[in-house]
Amino acid sequence: MTTATPPPVAPTGDHHDLAIVLFAVVVLVTLTITLWVGRRGSATEDFYAGGRDFTPLQNGFALSGDYLSAASFLGVAGLIALYGYDGVLYSIGFLVAWLVVLMLVAELVRNAGRYTLADVLALRLRRRKVRAAAGGASVVVTLLYLVAQMVGAGSLVALLLGTDSAQARTWTIVAVGGLMIVYVTIGGMRATTWIQIVKAFLLIVGSVLLTVLLLVRFHGDVGELMRQAAQHSGAGRRYLEPGLKYGATFTSRLDFFSLGLALVLGTAGLPHILSRFYTVPTARAARRSTMWAIGLVGGFYLMAIALGLGATALVGSAEVRHANSAGNTAVPLLALVLGGGNGSTGGVVLFALISAIAFATILAVVAGLTLASSAAFAHDIWAGAWRGRPRRRPFRRRAAVPASRPVDAGDTVDAGETADAAEAEPTGEASERQEVWVARFAAVGIGAAAIAISLYAQQLNVAFLVGLAFAVAASSNLPVLLYSLFWSRFTSRGAVWSVYGGLIPAIVLVVFSPVVSGTKAALFPGVDFHWFPLENPGIISIPLGFLAGWIGTITSSEPADADRFAELEVRALTGAGAA
Repeated sequence: MTTATPPPVAPTGDHHDLAIVLFAVVVLVTLTITLWVGRRGSATEDFYAGGRDFTPLQNGFALSGDYLSAASFLGVAGLIALYGYDGVLYSIGFLVAWLVVLMLVAELVRNAGRYTLADVLALRLRRRKVRAAAGGASVVVTLLYLVAQMVGAGSLVALLLGTDSAQARTWTIVAVGGLMIVYVTIGGMRATTWIQIVKAFLLIVGSVLLTVLLLVRFHGDVGELMRQAAQHSGAGRRYLEPGLKYGATFTSRLDFFSLGLALVLGTAGLPHILSRFYTVPTARAARRSTMWAIGLVGGFYLMAIALGLGATALVGSAEVRHANSAGNTAVPLLALVLGGGNGSTGGVVLFALISAIAFATILAVVAGLTLASSAAFAHDIWAGAWRGRPRRRPFRRRAAVPASRPVDAGDTVDAGETADAAEAEPTGEASERQEVWVARFAAVGIGAAAIAISLYAQQLNVAFLVGLAFAVAASSNLPVLLYSLFWSRFTSRGAVWSVYGGLIPAIVLVVFSPVVSGTKAALFPGVDFHWFPLENPGIISIPLGFLAGWIGTITSSEPADADRFAELEVRALTGAGAA
């Protein structure tokens, strides 16, 4: 049974050496994987899709590794430790989102696309503006997600070093940014996938270990765990009831609904999740990968709830908040107590081990995000919109271009290839290599931007930051994807309007929300220019994305191409002509 008042658990210098050694081991292992796998192939398909030869089980672990980020391991448990029931709502939203992915997009996206979301759209929408819009939105979404991971890294290493020094956080963020650039530029999707698999395995094992130790500590009595959590939360019974963070006012209830909408719908629009479906050989494998991911993610979030409650019960909300105001260090602090407390050998080892797993989680996710954003820039914006997508060698078969397509007579393209590709100059194999090099340079630029933004967002909870990324994904990427797959009248203008109609309002509302100014926890706490009262824009921006796509379509002078939609429908449902 626990004591009435949790002891202070701020780590001392005794923990630093072992934790730093384990951090170094994590970095060396991931770099070794990157260098080893990076030598196996340098073709475009290897860089973007890992050769498409991963099994459903492997890709299921990689999917869960991509999804179970710092927001899951650090942020969700931290929110539960601080806000109890309201923090649990994050884990529910993250989990339910996978049902949308399984039912609506997994198989269809695998069949209809090649490397990115814009490939799916390009099957029936000819204009380069569609690629530019979809690629730009993907870069914005992944950049927001990257910021969340790097903020988590800064919080974790600051705890490890036992300091609140801004300089320590800054150098941590810079180091993580440098590592993610190395992973992507050298290893591509193959290396990123194997890093995700290793990381997911470590994360599940670490979570199981902590959960077992926690339940043993309370003799399997979950009710007592909840009572102790309420007692040490500083809020009493309110900790176990709705309203500690959301629900106290009408505005906070709207904010909760907006957050839930973003979490449930956002996953299906995340570029790094969608690109993961292209690493398996068939649509059936994509579906089975998603089912594996649902099982792994579901099990993890059940454990995350227990760990959040355990952190409150054994560490105390006040101590968690003292170590990090956003609660991002609740799990490592819990590990320290479960291992025997401050100064004990077991506490040192367990604290260092869990911190290293959390660091591996961050490194793996930032690699996947950087790859997705650099692919969107190089494949969609640079090659597809600016230069015209380079001609590829066929993977399946060649097919004559339907007569309805506005291309030169007698021209041929890959099965399912868009008219955009046929309009481009056939630049051949050299252009494919050139595109990969552009993606590598883009990874450097995107990494630098993520580092710069992260330095200003260190006081925000990582799960909250990810919620913003989900809102933008659900506002810009999901509407255009669903319209393209299921609405036969959808046009190029509708696609462009849908992307920008969700993306721009989402960004504007965030800029003028309490997230950026007007509160102590804002990016700029010293000023106040906010007029939008909600922290998450999803309740406004998601409907606007769907509405803009509908208005753009019905006002378009260009009729929808029935032949292209039929071709997309057949390919998405059957896999005929899929890469």
